[in-house]
Amino acid sequence: MTALTYPSVHDNGVRQHPSHAALLNENALAKDAFPWTTQTTPLDAIVVPASRGAAALQSALDLSARLGVQLVALCSRHTQASEVAHRAHRTPGCHAIAIDVPRHYTHAILPHRTASSVFARAGSGRSSDLSLKRNLGLLLARRQGWSKILFLDDDIDSTSGSAGLDLPTADRLARELDSRQVAGLVCRSFPDNSVVCHARRLAGLPQDNFVTGGALGVNCSDQPLPFFPDIYNEDWFFFSRHAANRELAQVGEARQAPYDPYANPLRARQEEFGDLLAEGLYALFDRQPSEMSFPERLREATAEYWEHFIAARGADLERTATLLLNQHEPRAVRSLRAAADQLSRISPALCAGFLQAWQADLADWERATQRWNGGAAALEHLGLTAA
Repeated sequence: MTALTYPSVHDNGVRQHPSHAALLNENALAKDAFPWTTQTTPLDAIVVPASRGAAALQSALDLSARLGVQLVALCSRHTQASEVAHRAHRTPGCHAIAIDVPRHYTHAILPHRTASSVFARAGSGRSSDLSLKRNLGLLLARRQGWSKILFLDDDIDSTSGSAGLDLPTADRLARELDSRQVAGLVCRSFPDNSVVCHARRLAGLPQDNFVTGGALGVNCSDQPLPFFPDIYNEDWFFFSRHAANRELAQVGEARQAPYDPYANPLRARQEEFGDLLAEGLYALFDRQPSEMSFPERLREATAEYWEHFIAARGADLERTATLLLNQHEPRAVRSLRAAADQLSRISPALCAGFLQAWQADLADWERATQRWNGGAAALEHLGLTAA
């Protein structure tokens, strides 16, 4: 096996960063700053994008019951709403709504530019309805008049059998949403990272992890809402304005169920476009002055910037692969090769084009969801039914 090769990268300061912790707000509530109470405005709903089977929702159902908060399960793939409804009925104190999201579901209000075929090809045919379900959760919250919701993925769990997110952490998150639009958690016991970042850690390189959409609180009241684009790292785009402005709060940790990131090299290939864009955008935020406005920040993400970052990303992949070759980790190297091959198919112009499409989608979404307030029959408006 031979090492990956890339053009040399000049020392222009453009490179992938092992951590973006400096973008988190330092004034977020400390873990032990106060005892757990229920004096703050509580969560209104837990929204679970479900695809791993009804059994994978048991931790979320238990948490919903213990908090006395309604759970909304948006179901597809291996999860059927009827099975979730049956499990919820057998969970004492749980009140849940389970909804089947049809394959190829669409609605006029949903963003369309970032979902175009040109960007899908850059994602090597990646197929996921996670962004769709999270956007539906936002729309349901607006229509139902819910202020605070918790997005909780069905792989947020723990090997000890307890919920992957405990009651004091849920309370801290609800408190933080009194004054912020977005607050979240970090998964550290099994890091919520891309395949490439897992490989960096395996190679012994510095590698942190960040707030995750898998356990994310959102205040959906009357302020403009961001959206989740149909791309890997959709959560980083969702809270990008908050991260760039150092307004994103981390209030604790959650536990993610482990998986094998190197089981299929296709995973790394399909993640590469979204991982490149998110890491490049956040590396740019890291180096920009704090007083810069969000539109000004994005204007610096030019095709020229992406040319430099793509080269830096390629050099980092090469370095990581070389280390893993020396450590006899062939499965991780195969995944890195798949990511590198996909990277070679992505142009700087395509990266800049996605950001333009994303900003146009965001403007349309914010206008549309500002008018998507109040009223009953939320599911009817979305063309969905509960089990």
